[in-house]
This record gives sequence, structure tokens and C-alpha cells, in this order.
Amino acid sequence: MKILVCISKAPDTTSKIAFTNNNSTFDENGVQYIVNPYDEWYALVRALEIKETSGADVTIITVGRAEDEAIMRKALAIGADEAIRIDADPVDAYMVASEISNYAKNQGFDLVLTGKETINFNGSQIGGMIAEGLNLPYVSIASKLDVNGSTLTLEREIIGGVEEVEVGLPAVVSCAKGMAEQRIPNMRGIMAARTKPLHVLPPTVTETLTSYVSFASPQAKSSVKLIDPNNMDELVSLLHSEAKVI
Repeated sequence: MKILVCISKAPDTTSKIAFTNNNSTFDENGVQYIVNPYDEWYALVRALEIKETSGADVTIITVGRAEDEAIMRKALAIGADEAIRIDADPVDAYMVASEISNYAKNQGFDLVLTGKETINFNGSQIGGMIAEGLNLPYVSIASKLDVNGSTLTLEREIIGGVEEVEVGLPAVVSCAKGMAEQRIPNMRGIMAARTKPLHVLPPTVTETLTSYVSFASPQAKSSVKLIDPNNMDELVSLLHSEAKVI
């Protein structure tokens, strides 16, 4: 079985977020990048669990520049077998998905996994676009995945319950919370990652469909008003006149 796991970089949550060029460009100065947690904790770790229990070759892929190889080495340290980097700036979701699907078309992957979204863009677009590019069935935001021969059994949380889905391989799945648990690379994995193959491929000619006009930081939170628990009249008045929830 061959599994392709799509990973991307995201700013560490402790990084200070700022913008340049009239708020049209993310300022990367001083920003520490990590593997996008949904890609790492859920998609990659579930692929490794399948590898350990059923046997599989796990390849990771990202669209990015040479500086992104640090996050790729971490994924290799966790247990992936090899890495592919498409040497291009990830301009928009369509471009990234097209590059990944163009690579995967003739590689014979049985399963393509992505995280449900990235923590910096929250777009949740890549998985569906890859599935379209590969003409494969797609299951989004799965919280459980089991392999039964040539069939996947998956669970998805829906309003009011859990949906169980079966789909034949090959397929594309985006992974959400519940799929797997985070793993910390050990020293042996870190040392092994240094010698695992990391292939750099040129990009194909892919059209970009979107551009960023401007970014804006959220407004600062207003101060909190503390009400004496015995003063219900004041609380009701504020909920009515200021919060306007009653």
C-alpha cells in the first residue's frame, strides 16, 4: 500500500503576526514555522499507524521553498519514508492542489491524506481539489479511518451524530480530530531523518486563481464588566441595553 500525506507549514502559535506592503503580505521576519498540526497529528500519524499494522510506504509532499525542508525533516523523523518538495511558492489552494495532483497522477498511491485545514488559512480546500485533480472519491473531515482490504471505513461527525462511510481505494481523505494522537519524534527517528530521501521537483505550469488584497488583524477585545452576583437587576439591564442578547 502506498500512502501520500500532504503537509504544509504554519506559523507557530506563539509567533507575532504582522503584515507588510500596505497589509497585503504576511511579514515572515522572526516567525517560527511548524508542521501544520492537522497534517502532522492526524493525517501523518494515521498513515504511520497503518504502516505499522498493515504495512505501507508513506511519502510526504509539500509545495514550498528550500527553507521548508526543516518541517519536512521533522515529518520524516516521526516516521515517514521519503519526502517530495515541489519547488514553488504556495500561492493559493488551487495552485498547491494542482501541483500535488499532477505529481501523484502516475505514482500509484492508494490513499492520499491531508489535514482538514491549515491553522493559518482555515480554508479546507486542498483535499477536495486534489481529489478532483486525480478523479478520485473524497471524504472530508474524517475522525476515524480503517482499512479493510481495498475498502476504507470512515467516520465523520455530523450535526446530531456520527456518519459512517465506506469508499473503495484509491481515495482522498481529509483528517480531523480523533483520527490519531500526536507523536513526538525520538532521537532514533531524528537521526534517521537525516538520511531519508528528500526529492526536489520543479513545478508544473499551474494557474493561480486568487490573490490577496489585504490582511487585517482582529479588533482588540473590549474590557470585561464584572457584576456583583447579588445585583441581578444590573446584569439584566446590561444584557438588554449593551449586549442586546435579551
